[in-house]
Amino acid sequence: MTSPDIRAGIAMLIAAMSADGTSRIDHIDQIDRGYEDIESRLNAIGACIKREE
Repeated sequence: MTSPDIRAGIAMLIAAMSADGTSRIDHIDQIDRGYEDIESRLNAIGACIKREE
């Protein structure tokens, strides 16, 4: 999946967390602009989000 903008990106992230299996979201810089360190915040409440370098 590709994040086209901030709102769609966070919606895709939430949908990916509720889906079975593994999801990959490209162009996460869109999400980063609106949500600082979102993966750490969501991981702290039980999500399993990893960034690829």
